[in-house]
Amino acid sequence: MADQAIYSCQICGEHRTQDGVRPADSVREPVAAVIRKEYPRWTKDGYICTADLNRFRARYVREILEKERDELASLEENVRKSIKDRKRTARNINVEFDRQLNFGERLSDRLADFAGSWTFIALFAGLLCIWIGMNSFVLLYRPFDPYPFIFLNLVLSALAALQAPFIIMSQNRLEERDRLHAEDDYRVNLNAEMEIHQLHRKLDHLLMSQGQRLLEIQNIQVELMEELVRKA
Repeated sequence: MADQAIYSCQICGEHRTQDGVRPADSVREPVAAVIRKEYPRWTKDGYICTADLNRFRARYVREILEKERDELASLEENVRKSIKDRKRTARNINVEFDRQLNFGERLSDRLADFAGSWTFIALFAGLLCIWIGMNSFVLLYRPFDPYPFIFLNLVLSALAALQAPFIIMSQNRLEERDRLHAEDDYRVNLNAEMEIHQLHRKLDHLLMSQGQRLLEIQNIQVELMEELVRKA
């Protein structure tokens, strides 16, 4: 049997046969970059033994995993800091709106709420029955508002005339409150849309980086399997 050629490893300097070394130019560039960090004089003109190559492959995979872990930790820290530093966009419009009301506006709201309740209807119906009953039966000989109850009509007209402005003022403030709610909803939706868009960009970048790293790891695994097949 003819003597096998002997090759020298650039890393450890040991002499090995062709089965125990790999040409330097066949080493993948990411792994070669890791080798050059420790051995700046390493070139692709020589050879590297399998043991040293596997050692640098493992170091490269470890650096990838550590880099991915650091990126995830940095992303989590940025999200936590953004949540801590950013002011809330959503506001309680009802509380802020009520603080700006003066005494007259609060009174008109109370009167409008009372005028639109069943309590007011029951009290008003009871007063009408008492008024009509007193002027029809109790004060039969000397009623202060005889039929057709002209004074009662005057009181009802005055009540309606006073009640209408209170209701209109209250309705105007409800419309203003609804407008503020709509503006606040638009602001919240716009901010949420921007945050979601930014989050999608971060996720796309993270997935792309992970995909490239996983591809490099897969290529290293394929090379190791090919070496095992050749040895077998």
